[in-house]
Amino acid sequence: MSNNGEIKPIELPSSVTVRELSERLQTSPIDVIKTLMSNGVMANINQEIDFDTAAIIAAELGFEAQLEAIDADSGKDKSAIPLWRQWIAKESPKNLKPRPPVIGILGHVDHGKTTLLDSIRQTDVAGGEVGGITQHIGAYQVKHNDRLISFIDTPGHAAFTAMRARGAQGADIVVLVVAADDGVMPQTREAIAHAQAAKVPMIVALNKIDRPNAAADQVKQQLAEIGLVPDEWDGDTLVVPISAKEKQGLDDLLEAILLVADNASILANPNGEVFGTIIEASQERGRGAVATLLVQNGTLKTGDVVIAGKSQGRIKAMFDFKGAPITEAPPSTPISVMGLNEIPEAGEIFKVVASTKVARSMVTQRKLDDEQSDAAEHTGMTLEQLFARVQAGEVQELRLIIKADVQGSLEPIISSLEEMKVEQIGVHILHADTGNISENDVMLAATSSAIIIGFNVGPDPAARRLADNEGVSIRTYNIIYRLTEDIDKALKGLLAPEKREVILGRANVLMVFSASKIGKAAGCRVIEGELFRNAHMRVMRGDEAVFDGEVASLKRHQEDVREVRDGFECGIGLKGFNDFEEGDMIECYKIEEVKVL
Repeated sequence: MSNNGEIKPIELPSSVTVRELSERLQTSPIDVIKTLMSNGVMANINQEIDFDTAAIIAAELGFEAQLEAIDADSGKDKSAIPLWRQWIAKESPKNLKPRPPVIGILGHVDHGKTTLLDSIRQTDVAGGEVGGITQHIGAYQVKHNDRLISFIDTPGHAAFTAMRARGAQGADIVVLVVAADDGVMPQTREAIAHAQAAKVPMIVALNKIDRPNAAADQVKQQLAEIGLVPDEWDGDTLVVPISAKEKQGLDDLLEAILLVADNASILANPNGEVFGTIIEASQERGRGAVATLLVQNGTLKTGDVVIAGKSQGRIKAMFDFKGAPITEAPPSTPISVMGLNEIPEAGEIFKVVASTKVARSMVTQRKLDDEQSDAAEHTGMTLEQLFARVQAGEVQELRLIIKADVQGSLEPIISSLEEMKVEQIGVHILHADTGNISENDVMLAATSSAIIIGFNVGPDPAARRLADNEGVSIRTYNIIYRLTEDIDKALKGLLAPEKREVILGRANVLMVFSASKIGKAAGCRVIEGELFRNAHMRVMRGDEAVFDGEVASLKRHQEDVREVRDGFECGIGLKGFNDFEEGDMIECYKIEEVKVL
């Protein structure tokens, strides 16, 4: 709120990341995360939230939010525009100049992405012979009709997604490679989804048309059915027949790229603020951290100080995509650089800052913000807190992670749970899969305040330990109706406290010996935690539990003891069990009641 007590107006997009919201509100991301949590929303620093949620946070921090205007030129919400494009939009129009288009190539595996990239590179007469390309840096430029085109050699959808998730998607145009003899495949659909989510135009490269079984019209029909209607069918998607292997149609593809680029207003200010995207990075012997950068605005020069995520440094040397040293790089130029203190993540936005002192300060603050946000994410939510927030109208879902033994079990469980809703609160299944409950499941639950449900499966030992440490609730079932009944009770606030197993300690069986009164006993060494005389013990042989029951005796140096700590040896006898073997693991545990679902 301003000094005179007035509420400050602010425009926000229909969706915004927590980090960007904090920048717009000129406050710490931690303050935003804490305010979100107080309103029942668990979000990490890179997660997107909708306008309504952002407006509530803004109001609590002294702002009155209004929905950002639709971009009149594109008809799209500004929130669809990557962050770096929004920065360029802030430049004075008179300073903006055309820049080379940046192209990302996506498609199904084995449809010819790599062959196409190699073929385009080899046909670049202005770039010299193939032998002149001394290194591959994940991006390169070619010249066609005296105009430069930059290509990003993204290693699959994961890298593309990472860029988009950080608001830094570098591609202006996506070339979707589809094999004419194979058609639209699942990974083709994924690639289309990634490109559409990034809000960039697509060109289809219909590859392998030289194959005798190529069926171009059939593939075009498949494309039309998923919304990519070819231009020759009065649609707005350019479909270019090519053979990357035979180098057919490559000039047509490059022409199509320039045609789409001319309609896309691809501009930047070469003299403006310097920023761009990290394409890839690695540690190289003798060179340190080497990063591939794509400059998107301004002109990067040797000696500039750069910050990218949690890495920073002064640019010691720059090289073009052929490995030749250069001293400056204008917009849309892919380069490799030396001088960063550590490897940055692909997709991070880099910026030039005033000095190394400023860069170090910014990195220190970012690391602190991320550490605090990680701690905030690990704050669990009890059932009581959940319903207090429901009654306040702040939370509307119960988050679940479902693991089952087989797909046939998983599908009816998901179907039943997705239909459940009691008053304002419903079920949100974050993840569902077959197999045992793993550490990854527990980490996902911990960071998203979710509950894990296992059907005919349980957690492995590492997952069980992590769940105990993180306070993650795991419930297991072998009858579907009991599972759905419990969830229904939880939604109604009627579920009784669950009984949860807590591991107290573990011991290795070193030897087996006879003991009076109880038969066989195990000579053990405690390797973790403590063993207690009045607790339960389980004998594990590999992954199988061969016994689970009560303790008959716990001795140390022939004397009965109540507990044995980590690192000490002891003798253990179990009621009704004599089948110890050397190498068995004995787990000591207790059952406690908890109030979370």
